[in-house]
Amino acid sequence: MSRRAARIDDNQPDVVEGLRAAGCRVQITSALGQGFPDLLVGAPWGELFLVEVKDPAQPPSKQRLTLDEAEWHRRWSRYPVLVATSAGQALQLMSLRRR
Repeated sequence: MSRRAARIDDNQPDVVEGLRAAGCRVQITSALGQGFPDLLVGAPWGELFLVEVKDPAQPPSKQRLTLDEAEWHRRWSRYPVLVATSAGQALQLMSLRRR
């Protein structure tokens, strides 16, 4: 596992802003590194979600999960991570998983 947190995707601030505007609580966790998802999101209806942000402006090879991210997803597979490129996509995926 890597020791340092990777730099954030260029669209992450927009995703965070959009989620907050939709009434979500957002904790930015990208600085944790080691494959941990970028965001912890509290939905307005009371559920928590882990969100991995990917930048659609990047080539497909740069949008894939890193080795650390893939390993984290595998080890924590009971707690799925939503992978989104926008706040709208994250909200849609959160809504689909709503209990």
